[in-house]
Amino acid sequence: MNIKTLFCLFLIGSVLAIGQSRPNVIIVMADDMGWSDIGCYGSEIETPNLDRLAKNGLRFTQFYNTGRCCPTRASLLTGTYPHQAGIGHMMNDTGLPGYKGDLGTDVQTIAEVLKPAKYSTYLSGKWHVTPKIHPGSSQHNWPRQRGFDRFYGTIHGAGSFFDPNSLTRGNTLISPYADQEYEPEVFYYTDAINDHATRFINEHKGDDPFFLYVAHTAPHWPMHALPEDMEKYRGRYDQGWEVIRQARYQRQLEMGLIETKWKLSTRDAEAWKDAKNKEWEIRLMEAYAAMVDRLDQGLGKVIGALEKRKMLDNTLIIFIADNGGCAEGMGRKEGIQYKDSDPEILKPMKATDLQMDMIPKRTRDGVVMKQGTEVMTGGADTYHGYGRAWANVSNTPFREYKHWVHEGGISTPLVAHWPKGISAKLRGKFEHQATHLIDLMATCVDLAKADYPKEVKGQKIVPMQGVSLKPAFSGKNLNRKNPIYWEHEGNRAIRMGNWKLVAKGANGAWELYDLNEDRSELNDLSEKHPQRAKEMADQWEAWAIEAKAKPWPWNRKKSNFSKKKVFNLKPDANLAMGVAPMVAKKAFEVEVQMGKQGNGILVAQGGDAHGWGLSIENKVLRFFVRLNGKVESVAADQKLGEKEMNIQAKLHTSGEVELYASKRTLGSGKVSSLVKEMPADGLQVGRDESGTVGNYNNEFAFDGKIKRVKIKIN
Repeated sequence: MNIKTLFCLFLIGSVLAIGQSRPNVIIVMADDMGWSDIGCYGSEIETPNLDRLAKNGLRFTQFYNTGRCCPTRASLLTGTYPHQAGIGHMMNDTGLPGYKGDLGTDVQTIAEVLKPAKYSTYLSGKWHVTPKIHPGSSQHNWPRQRGFDRFYGTIHGAGSFFDPNSLTRGNTLISPYADQEYEPEVFYYTDAINDHATRFINEHKGDDPFFLYVAHTAPHWPMHALPEDMEKYRGRYDQGWEVIRQARYQRQLEMGLIETKWKLSTRDAEAWKDAKNKEWEIRLMEAYAAMVDRLDQGLGKVIGALEKRKMLDNTLIIFIADNGGCAEGMGRKEGIQYKDSDPEILKPMKATDLQMDMIPKRTRDGVVMKQGTEVMTGGADTYHGYGRAWANVSNTPFREYKHWVHEGGISTPLVAHWPKGISAKLRGKFEHQATHLIDLMATCVDLAKADYPKEVKGQKIVPMQGVSLKPAFSGKNLNRKNPIYWEHEGNRAIRMGNWKLVAKGANGAWELYDLNEDRSELNDLSEKHPQRAKEMADQWEAWAIEAKAKPWPWNRKKSNFSKKKVFNLKPDANLAMGVAPMVAKKAFEVEVQMGKQGNGILVAQGGDAHGWGLSIENKVLRFFVRLNGKVESVAADQKLGEKEMNIQAKLHTSGEVELYASKRTLGSGKVSSLVKEMPADGLQVGRDESGTVGNYNNEFAFDGKIKRVKIKIN
């Protein structure tokens, strides 16, 4: 054998060795789950599969998220801070670079970076980094267009676990009840996510590794759980939140997860003895626990698939959560609230109908959706959140919740399992170095031996912001050179070593904590160390501008919005918040010139909190407003004539609404208020993108022809 042949064999062998040595990577993420909600972080909830991974892997005690679902997903996927990816908040475009509400083209996803390194890329579960969720919307930011070979899941965020909204396979929106590729006896979204993750592993072909992102919606509201899982926890929470929280704190101390000098934060809820509707409150937490339990059960299937294919040893499994426990308390009004009229009448959907509502009005078989304290949660016809008191338990021992950037809002478990890559002496141990979502891209690039691009198709790419976690897998220092930063809804923080500076709200005062001594953030040292606080605040300000966290929309003055009084808009107009009509507390007039009548939205501004819109359906003109989430509307008494193409709507200061076709009065009525706040979502002509203003299931795009729209602010 000559030297040339030997050299070729050596090269081939080296390539094969690299392909085999590089690990598969699986990132599993829970949704709205607190730091203490799994067994290996102190919970009474049974999570044997996660506990097994922790026992044979490594637990990070100071891993951080961004405090909210969309920003976390943007940061995880891109290795940048969420504002750099265009998603500093949710899925609304404020007209500011860091708050476009749609994943940017100047960032790359982990899947896009690993594909050139010959990784197969799979996603099962929640996407939630684009507002384009409805039929006919642009799919430029759907998973298949952002690097994933296979995708099954939901494009939107929350929804029913028995009939999730925006369910998609590949690039096709589907109904779970007309899906011939997946036909379980009972459809439950957590199971569907885990079953598809398992399928992707079983069907993975070739010798090259894979990247799998498993993005759960459990245990995010609604508290939907299967009866057998809830039965398992019946009676587990009868003693109330104080007892459960104290027990978790004690277990955390005993296992060495926290230090004795870190005190349990002050209870942020009424005493259990004073709680109303105790049975109802207990049921909420039983359902929540059942949801976490079911997620863990499905993770066992994923682990089993890896074992069957002899892949477990060389697969890095990372388990995290997207934010802390959620105090939002969905559906907690007294009594019963029905989400649709005629609750005694069944109005079933067809199996092929797409579910596009975050809160469905009815179940698939036609039962009306119910909320309120007289409705026991868990079933498909209920819709609740577990509330502040139980979220306080979830975040034991920390302060605050989802939305905020105190430790309770941003701390997540991180369980890492990789037998071939994590030193045996570290198995079952804790890793105390501070880490963040931005580090996951860097870790994947490092382990995959991939190239992170500086430019793609002439577009400069935002550099990675994090550091690889690989050194920690062998007990080494991560050598992080930069601080870690946060901003969400004006809540802001910076961590430098053991020091953390944090504030609530855009105008809140800075607080300073030594997390080595006080991880519960109970002893504010800002007055004791004013120079340190100032230097950290200045550094945060510099980062905020560079990373596009500033300018921010949270404390915008009216002067930041358009001062125009008259808007002449084209048929496809799409105005961001900053250049849209300033309608907050203003009377205004709308005139629409059509070329052809049809059904759908003529013009809409805003989303699911505040806004207004004008639509036609079956020749009936309708003006509607959304006020703090509630929709009010005025419909015309008379229908449009066949040749009437010019219509007007006037909203007066009193709330009176007048509807016209040319000079003919079609009808009038009254809404309770002008639009109360400037809508964060922008304005569209001929459709309603992003958050919907009215009670319709999609963009409700106008199927006639619009020539022009004129809006006049009075």
